[in-house]
This record gives sequence, structure tokens and C-alpha cells, in this order.
Amino acid sequence: MVNIDLKDRKILYELDFDSRQSFRSIGKKVGLSKDIVASRVKKLEDYGIIKKYYAVIDYSKLGYFCYRIYLVFQNTNPTKEKEIINYFVNDKNVFWVCKAQGKYDLEMAIWIKSLRDFDTFWEKTLQKYRDYFSDQIVSVYLSINYLKSSYLLDKEFISPDQLDKDIAGLSNREKVDEIDYKILVMLANNSRIQSIEIAKKLSLNSITVSNRIKNLVKKGVIVGYRINIDFLKLDYEFYKVDINLNDYKQRKKIIDLFKRYSSLLYITKTAGYADLEMDFVVENVTELIEIIESVKNKLPGLIKNYNYFFQPKIHKVIYIPEK
Repeated sequence: MVNIDLKDRKILYELDFDSRQSFRSIGKKVGLSKDIVASRVKKLEDYGIIKKYYAVIDYSKLGYFCYRIYLVFQNTNPTKEKEIINYFVNDKNVFWVCKAQGKYDLEMAIWIKSLRDFDTFWEKTLQKYRDYFSDQIVSVYLSINYLKSSYLLDKEFISPDQLDKDIAGLSNREKVDEIDYKILVMLANNSRIQSIEIAKKLSLNSITVSNRIKNLVKKGVIVGYRINIDFLKLDYEFYKVDINLNDYKQRKKIIDLFKRYSSLLYITKTAGYADLEMDFVVENVTELIEIIESVKNKLPGLIKNYNYFFQPKIHKVIYIPEK
């Protein structure tokens, strides 16, 4: 665990809200000079707390669907499991591979443009590794909403409104040319890269680049700019929670109640899985269970069942599909 103070937490909060904003802008919000903010950010990078700055991209605007797969292993050993993990890590269309502890052993997600493409990918996978999967659960992402990272702050500093942005799903495809895509790739890999630097790499002028970025934001291709935080170094744990309801019509009501908790980070909707999926950043599993049980008590009889699992290690994460 790395000890950081409230000023550092405020800086992380602001960067996760908009990682492209200037240090001067952040400084005004947290009560520090831009130079002090820059120094503290460098420290957070050196500690490995800030792992990456990235643009949040609605991949459905680029013509992609996302399939998520949960796997439970059987007949394996550490060497075979490492082989399977590397198989997914090395596939260019797989953008998320994560070790799980609990109901599942591995979670992965893949960008794909058609059902036929997914069938080709999954058939190849099953031909190679089916005997090592005791269970396989496939679902399709419909939407992923992210909320403010209020878990970083003392409660007195938490904003009463929750950011609720859709970063995936069923959007209509937008026209994105080769130059736009190259800009997206650079921003996905480093959202703090300056327009003038992008312009130099693409032999364009900075005004053209700035206008293209603004247009990508206007179209909803770029949804926001965030940071990848190493939760474990802040002594937090990341859990996924799956809930099934007795009355699906009350789904919004229970979501609104969960949104009151600062530890809620993502709300996911999929086809073919649980009624409600959420991601929490908490100090420990006891805190997570207390949150769920509190909601159960406030809305008695609504939750049919729930399960959760811990994600201790991410093996791969990328932020834009490879062309």
C-alpha cells in the first residue's frame, strides 16, 4: 500500500473525471499551483498508482460489438492456465483478460464486428481448449455506464450528483476516416498527448487536429478521458457483483439506491446474463457485503440472489480495437 494524502486523492479524482484537463485547471479545483500538481502527478506515476491516461471510446460507434466470456477451469495446472491466458492475451481482438477469484477463474472480453467473426474465434478456442473449461458463460455488452470515482474522497467532498456516461453499447456507427482513427489510437494510449504533438506525428496543423478531436467528442465517439488506477496500491479491492431480481421492472429503483454509495464505479447491462451487473471499489469484501445487504434491507424482497468475485490481476487491457 502507498500512503497518499487528500490532495493526492483530489488530483486522482479530477484526472479520472477528465484526464486531459490542464494541471492549472486541476490546481484551481484542489487549491494547489500547477507546478505542485505536476510534481504530485509525477509522484503518483512513479508509485505506479496512475498506470495510464486514456480516452474512453464508444466502440459501437466504430462498428464493433463486445462479447464477454467467463471461464471456469478444469483439468488444468499452473502451466496450462498460463498457456490459456497467453492465448487470449495474444489475440488482437481480445481487449480485456483478467484473473478472477470466486465463481469464475478468468474473465475476458473481445471486440468483434459480426456474429460470424465471433463464431470463428470461439470455435477455434474450443477446438484448442474446450477440455479445460468446466463452464463457459458468454454474454453481449449492451451498455457500460461509469460513475465518478468518489471512493477516492472523504465523504464531505463527494459531489451530490453522479456522473453517468454510457461508454459502450448500441450506438449507431459514425463515419471515422483513417486520420480520425489514428488520432483515436493516440488518445486511447495517452489522453494527455497534446494536439500539437499529434499534429507533428500526422503531418497536420494543430488546429486541424483540435477540430477533429472536438468533432469526435461531438459525435460521441470519444465519451471522456480517464486514468487507469492501480487499486491495490491504494489498499482497495475491485469486485464485480451480479444481481438477479424478483421484479425486473424495479431495476432502475435499485440502481438509484446503489448509486448513493461512493464505491460504485460501473453499471453494466448485458444480454444473456444477470439482471444487474455492477463494479465496486471497496476496502474489503466485508464493506461490499454490507452495501449489498443494506440495499436488500431497504428494498426487501426485490433481490432474488447475488454473487460476487474479486479481480486480483489484469493480464491485458487495451482501449481501442486494432484495425
